[in-house]
Amino acid sequence: MLREAGGNWRSGEELSRLLGVSRAAVAKHVRTLRGEGHQIEAMTRRGYRMLAEADVLTVDGVRRGLHTRCFGQGTFVLHETTDSTNREAALLALDGADEGTVVAASAQTAGRGRTGRVWASPAGVGVYVSLVLRPRLAPQAAPLVTLMTAVAVAEAVAEVTGLAPRAKWPNDVLLHGRKVSGNLTEVALVADTVSHVVTGAGINVNTRVEDLPEGLRGKATSLAAELGRPVSRGDVLRAFLERAEHWYAALREGDPGPVIARWKELAAIVGTPLRVGTPHGVVEGLVADVDPDGLLRLVDAEGREHRLHAGDVIDSRP
Repeated sequence: MLREAGGNWRSGEELSRLLGVSRAAVAKHVRTLRGEGHQIEAMTRRGYRMLAEADVLTVDGVRRGLHTRCFGQGTFVLHETTDSTNREAALLALDGADEGTVVAASAQTAGRGRTGRVWASPAGVGVYVSLVLRPRLAPQAAPLVTLMTAVAVAEAVAEVTGLAPRAKWPNDVLLHGRKVSGNLTEVALVADTVSHVVTGAGINVNTRVEDLPEGLRGKATSLAAELGRPVSRGDVLRAFLERAEHWYAALREGDPGPVIARWKELAAIVGTPLRVGTPHGVVEGLVADVDPDGLLRLVDAEGREHRLHAGDVIDSRP
């Protein structure tokens, strides 16, 4: 009710009558809201008004204004802290969770990136979210989900902040050359068929760069650091779910073309030289394209084409 009042006063008597509780109970609940970080002013004979909401993630708060048909409308698990949203989403998927199931957290104690790397997940400042998908994809086409997730993150960031993020192969989103988000796609197979896919994203929203591990401080950033002001995590999560559902619809119908085209637009990588570290050594060449399975096509100096599922990009500039 205070939120809907838009910063205007609501009398304690009115709140008491509408809610069917005593004035003392209203005052108690206001104290609780203040304890959660909401800035609420109280004044005799005027009542209460909300000056600013705390950046607290709640399922109801995210769903308020969420324009999706599936993502976030069914099972939506939201934790203060969990070890890994991807791990929990995978367990739910194995137990039969529906497509579009969402697992999110305000903090992770064992957040993971690609190849088992640690994803720093400080409490209360980032968006850490995983989705359960059940696409009709060939196992080798899993990189399409990685590209889709990066596109959804980039567009969500642009929508909420007005910034212009770029995609970096294979799974990052950058602002001014520094990493603001990464994602991790994990595929479960049954008899060579995709049973489900879990895709997870970590987005640095209000993360202070100085609070990140020392080795990341020159390479990472956050939305707040770029804007110079806090950003609503609820707005970012809501926008991500909407953009992810939009782009996933194309993949689900077996048409990866729009996702690939949008990712290439955000990455601006085709035709550029690239050096990529792989488990079999470094591959160097020009990026020819992204194939229909989402693999990067790199042509080396001898004209040989390499189709890369993932790898570590090495700066090729002198």
